[in-house]
Amino acid sequence: MNSVKEFAKMKNDNKKISVVTCYDYWSAKILDKTNIDAVLVGDSAAMVMHGYETTVNADIEMMAFHINAVKRGIKNKLIIGDMPFLAHKKGIDQLVENVDTIMKAGANAVKIEGADGNLESIEYLVKSGVPVMGHLGLTPQSVNQLGGFKLQGKENGAAQKIINDAKLLEEAGCFSVVLELVPAELARNITEIISIPTIGIGAGPHTSGQVLVLHDLLGMDDEFKPKFLRKYLNGFQLIKDAVNQYDDDVKNSKFPNGKESY
Repeated sequence: MNSVKEFAKMKNDNKKISVVTCYDYWSAKILDKTNIDAVLVGDSAAMVMHGYETTVNADIEMMAFHINAVKRGIKNKLIIGDMPFLAHKKGIDQLVENVDTIMKAGANAVKIEGADGNLESIEYLVKSGVPVMGHLGLTPQSVNQLGGFKLQGKENGAAQKIINDAKLLEEAGCFSVVLELVPAELARNITEIISIPTIGIGAGPHTSGQVLVLHDLLGMDDEFKPKFLRKYLNGFQLIKDAVNQYDDDVKNSKFPNGKESY
Protein backbone atom coordinates (compact mmCIF):
# COMPACT_ATOMS: atom_id res chain seq x y z
CA MET A 1 0.00 0.00 0.00
CA ASN A 2 1.42 3.40 -0.94
CA SER A 3 -1.71 5.58 -1.04
CA VAL A 4 -4.34 6.61 1.51
CA LYS A 5 -6.96 5.85 -1.16
CA GLU A 6 -6.17 2.18 -0.71
CA PHE A 7 -7.33 2.43 2.92
CA ALA A 8 -10.84 3.32 1.71
CA LYS A 9 -10.76 0.62 -0.96
CA MET A 10 -9.79 -2.04 1.56
CA LYS A 11 -12.70 -1.11 3.82
CA ASN A 12 -15.09 -1.09 0.87
CA ASP A 13 -13.76 -4.50 -0.19
CA ASN A 14 -14.06 -5.77 3.40
CA LYS A 15 -10.33 -6.45 3.61
CA LYS A 16 -8.57 -5.92 6.93
CA ILE A 17 -5.76 -3.36 7.13
CA SER A 18 -2.54 -4.18 9.00
CA VAL A 19 -0.36 -1.41 10.47
CA VAL A 20 2.70 -1.58 12.74
CA THR A 21 4.89 1.09 14.24
CA CYS A 22 8.41 1.60 12.97
CA TYR A 23 11.13 3.92 14.24
CA ASP A 24 14.44 3.09 12.55
CA TYR A 25 16.22 1.98 9.39
CA TRP A 26 17.01 -1.66 10.17
CA SER A 27 13.43 -2.57 11.12
CA ALA A 28 12.06 -0.53 8.20
CA LYS A 29 14.10 -2.65 5.78
CA ILE A 30 12.54 -5.79 7.23
CA LEU A 31 8.99 -4.41 7.24
CA ASP A 32 9.36 -3.30 3.63
CA LYS A 33 9.66 -6.99 2.68
CA THR A 34 6.55 -8.03 4.63
CA ASN A 35 2.85 -8.02 3.77
CA ILE A 36 2.09 -5.21 6.26
CA ASP A 37 -0.03 -2.49 4.62
CA ALA A 38 1.37 0.62 6.32
CA VAL A 39 3.79 1.77 9.00
CA LEU A 40 3.18 4.36 11.68
CA VAL A 41 6.15 6.32 12.97
CA GLY A 42 4.45 6.95 16.28
CA ASP A 43 5.31 9.38 19.03
CA SER A 44 5.48 6.16 21.05
CA ALA A 45 9.12 6.38 19.95
CA ALA A 46 9.59 8.58 23.02
CA MET A 47 8.75 5.57 25.19
CA VAL A 48 9.97 2.63 23.09
CA MET A 49 13.21 4.13 21.75
CA HIS A 50 14.09 6.79 24.35
CA GLY A 51 12.74 5.37 27.60
CA TYR A 52 10.32 8.14 28.58
CA GLU A 53 7.25 7.23 30.62
CA THR A 54 4.79 8.89 28.20
CA THR A 55 4.67 10.18 24.63
CA VAL A 56 4.58 13.80 25.82
CA ASN A 57 8.37 14.07 25.51
CA ALA A 58 8.29 13.57 21.74
CA ASP A 59 8.80 16.72 19.67
CA ILE A 60 9.00 17.59 15.99
CA GLU A 61 12.77 17.11 15.84
CA MET A 62 12.49 13.63 17.37
CA MET A 63 9.69 12.65 15.00
CA ALA A 64 11.46 13.97 11.91
CA PHE A 65 14.63 12.12 12.95
CA HIS A 66 12.81 8.77 13.17
CA ILE A 67 10.65 9.34 10.08
CA ASN A 68 13.74 10.12 8.03
CA ALA A 69 15.41 6.90 9.16
CA VAL A 70 12.29 4.85 8.38
CA LYS A 71 11.94 6.45 4.96
CA ARG A 72 15.42 5.23 4.00
CA GLY A 73 14.30 1.65 4.61
CA ILE A 74 10.68 1.77 3.40
CA LYS A 75 10.18 1.85 -0.35
CA ASN A 76 6.75 0.29 -0.85
CA LYS A 77 4.63 1.11 2.20
CA LEU A 78 2.55 4.07 3.31
CA ILE A 79 4.36 5.99 6.08
CA ILE A 80 2.19 7.82 8.62
CA GLY A 81 3.93 10.24 10.97
CA ASP A 82 2.57 11.27 14.37
CA MET A 83 2.15 14.92 15.19
CA PRO A 84 3.67 15.10 18.69
CA PHE A 85 2.30 16.77 21.82
CA LEU A 86 1.07 20.35 21.14
CA ALA A 87 2.75 20.47 17.72
CA HIS A 88 -0.64 21.24 16.14
CA LYS A 89 -1.83 23.63 18.87
CA LYS A 90 0.45 26.63 18.37
CA GLY A 91 -1.36 28.47 15.61
CA ILE A 92 -1.83 27.82 11.92
CA ASP A 93 1.63 29.05 10.87
CA GLN A 94 3.40 26.78 13.35
CA LEU A 95 1.09 23.92 12.39
CA VAL A 96 1.99 24.25 8.72
CA GLU A 97 5.69 24.51 9.53
CA ASN A 98 5.57 21.38 11.71
CA VAL A 99 3.60 19.37 9.14
CA ASP A 100 6.00 20.56 6.45
CA THR A 101 8.89 19.19 8.53
CA ILE A 102 7.15 15.84 9.05
CA MET A 103 6.23 15.43 5.39
CA LYS A 104 9.64 16.45 4.07
CA ALA A 105 11.23 13.97 6.46
CA GLY A 106 9.39 11.25 4.53
CA ALA A 107 5.84 10.86 5.87
CA ASN A 108 3.01 10.32 3.38
CA ALA A 109 0.38 11.30 5.97
CA VAL A 110 0.15 12.65 9.52
CA LYS A 111 -1.81 11.46 12.54
CA ILE A 112 -3.40 13.91 14.98
CA GLU A 113 -4.83 12.89 18.36
CA GLY A 114 -8.30 13.98 19.40
CA ALA A 115 -11.10 15.99 17.82
CA ASP A 116 -11.70 18.85 20.28
CA GLY A 117 -9.86 21.93 19.09
CA ASN A 118 -8.40 20.13 16.08
CA LEU A 119 -11.19 20.07 13.50
CA GLU A 120 -10.37 23.38 11.82
CA SER A 121 -6.68 22.46 11.66
CA ILE A 122 -7.45 19.04 10.18
CA GLU A 123 -9.78 20.56 7.60
CA TYR A 124 -7.14 23.14 6.69
CA LEU A 125 -4.46 20.48 6.28
CA VAL A 126 -6.67 18.23 4.16
CA LYS A 127 -7.59 21.14 1.89
CA SER A 128 -3.86 21.87 1.63
CA GLY A 129 -3.22 18.36 0.33
CA VAL A 130 -2.07 16.65 3.53
CA PRO A 131 -3.70 13.28 4.33
CA VAL A 132 -4.69 13.17 8.01
CA MET A 133 -5.44 10.17 10.22
CA GLY A 134 -7.48 10.81 13.36
CA HIS A 135 -7.08 9.16 16.77
CA LEU A 136 -9.79 8.69 19.42
CA GLY A 137 -10.35 6.77 22.65
CA LEU A 138 -7.18 6.65 24.69
CA THR A 139 -5.12 9.52 23.31
CA PRO A 140 -1.71 9.03 24.94
CA GLN A 141 -0.72 12.69 24.65
CA SER A 142 -3.63 13.44 27.01
CA VAL A 143 -2.65 10.74 29.50
CA ASN A 144 -2.21 13.30 32.29
CA GLN A 145 -5.74 14.57 31.71
CA LEU A 146 -7.22 11.08 31.34
CA GLY A 147 -5.62 9.84 34.56
CA GLY A 148 -3.52 7.08 33.03
CA PHE A 149 -3.63 4.46 30.30
CA LYS A 150 -7.22 3.34 30.89
CA LEU A 151 -10.12 2.01 28.83
CA GLN A 152 -12.17 4.84 27.35
CA GLY A 153 -15.85 5.06 26.40
CA LYS A 154 -17.21 2.66 29.03
CA GLU A 155 -20.09 4.93 30.06
CA ASN A 156 -22.86 5.85 27.63
CA GLY A 157 -22.01 9.55 27.60
CA ALA A 158 -18.32 8.93 26.96
CA ALA A 159 -19.14 6.38 24.26
CA GLN A 160 -21.48 8.80 22.50
CA LYS A 161 -18.78 11.48 22.64
CA ILE A 162 -16.34 9.18 20.82
CA ILE A 163 -18.99 8.33 18.21
CA ASN A 164 -19.72 12.02 17.64
CA ASP A 165 -16.02 12.83 17.42
CA ALA A 166 -15.50 10.07 14.85
CA LYS A 167 -18.23 11.60 12.69
CA LEU A 168 -16.64 15.04 13.03
CA LEU A 169 -13.21 13.71 12.05
CA GLU A 170 -14.71 12.11 8.96
CA GLU A 171 -16.44 15.38 8.07
CA ALA A 172 -13.17 17.27 8.56
CA GLY A 173 -11.57 15.03 5.93
CA CYS A 174 -9.63 12.35 7.84
CA PHE A 175 -8.91 9.31 5.68
CA SER A 176 -9.08 6.97 8.70
CA VAL A 177 -9.20 7.02 12.49
CA VAL A 178 -7.36 5.05 15.15
CA LEU A 179 -9.53 3.74 18.00
CA GLU A 180 -7.41 2.98 21.06
CA LEU A 181 -8.52 1.16 24.20
CA VAL A 182 -12.28 1.31 23.69
CA PRO A 183 -14.88 -1.46 24.17
CA ALA A 184 -15.19 -3.81 21.20
CA GLU A 185 -18.88 -3.06 20.64
CA LEU A 186 -18.25 0.68 20.60
CA ALA A 187 -15.52 0.17 18.01
CA ARG A 188 -17.90 -1.98 15.97
CA ASN A 189 -20.58 0.71 16.08
CA ILE A 190 -18.18 3.44 14.97
CA THR A 191 -16.82 1.26 12.17
CA GLU A 192 -20.37 0.73 10.88
CA ILE A 193 -21.43 4.36 11.31
CA ILE A 194 -18.55 6.14 9.53
CA SER A 195 -17.42 5.44 6.00
CA ILE A 196 -13.67 5.87 6.61
CA PRO A 197 -11.63 2.93 7.96
CA THR A 198 -11.05 2.44 11.67
CA ILE A 199 -7.73 1.09 12.91
CA GLY A 200 -7.93 -0.51 16.32
CA ILE A 201 -5.48 -1.06 19.15
CA GLY A 202 -7.15 -2.60 22.16
CA ALA A 203 -10.50 -2.03 20.41
CA GLY A 204 -11.56 -5.57 19.56
CA PRO A 205 -11.83 -7.45 16.24
CA HIS A 206 -14.53 -5.44 14.48
CA THR A 207 -12.46 -2.47 13.26
CA SER A 208 -11.30 -2.09 9.67
CA GLY A 209 -7.76 -2.99 10.72
CA GLN A 210 -5.29 -3.21 13.56
CA VAL A 211 -2.10 -1.47 14.66
CA LEU A 212 0.50 -2.70 17.13
CA VAL A 213 3.88 -1.45 18.27
CA LEU A 214 6.49 -3.58 16.47
CA HIS A 215 8.54 -4.10 19.63
CA ASP A 216 5.42 -5.25 21.49
CA LEU A 217 4.35 -7.88 18.96
CA LEU A 218 7.95 -9.13 18.84
CA GLY A 219 7.96 -9.52 22.62
CA MET A 220 10.91 -7.23 23.22
CA ASP A 221 9.70 -6.13 26.67
CA ASP A 222 9.15 -9.14 28.93
CA GLU A 223 7.37 -6.98 31.53
CA PHE A 224 4.79 -5.36 29.20
CA LYS A 225 1.70 -7.58 29.10
CA PRO A 226 -1.51 -5.59 28.42
CA LYS A 227 -4.66 -7.58 27.70
CA PHE A 228 -4.90 -6.42 24.07
CA LEU A 229 -1.38 -7.50 23.10
CA ARG A 230 -0.55 -10.76 21.33
CA LYS A 231 3.18 -11.47 21.28
CA TYR A 232 4.21 -13.26 18.10
CA LEU A 233 7.80 -13.81 19.25
CA ASN A 234 9.71 -13.94 22.51
CA GLY A 235 12.22 -11.45 21.19
CA PHE A 236 13.51 -10.54 24.64
CA GLN A 237 14.59 -14.11 25.42
CA LEU A 238 15.89 -14.84 21.91
CA ILE A 239 18.14 -11.77 21.87
CA LYS A 240 19.26 -12.33 25.46
CA ASP A 241 20.19 -15.94 24.65
CA ALA A 242 22.03 -14.94 21.45
CA VAL A 243 24.10 -12.28 23.23
CA ASN A 244 24.91 -14.68 26.08
CA GLN A 245 25.98 -17.32 23.52
CA TYR A 246 28.30 -14.77 21.90
CA ASP A 247 29.68 -13.87 25.32
CA ASP A 248 30.30 -17.55 26.08
CA ASP A 249 31.99 -18.16 22.72
CA VAL A 250 34.30 -15.19 23.19
CA LYS A 251 35.28 -16.15 26.72
CA ASN A 252 35.90 -19.77 25.73
CA SER A 253 37.87 -18.84 22.60
CA LYS A 254 35.22 -20.33 20.29
CA PHE A 255 34.75 -17.08 18.39
CA PRO A 256 36.21 -16.29 15.99
CA ASN A 257 37.21 -19.66 14.56
CA GLY A 258 39.48 -20.36 11.64
CA LYS A 259 36.82 -19.79 9.01
CA GLU A 260 36.00 -16.44 10.57
CA SER A 261 39.60 -15.27 10.57
CA TYR A 262 41.65 -13.66 7.78
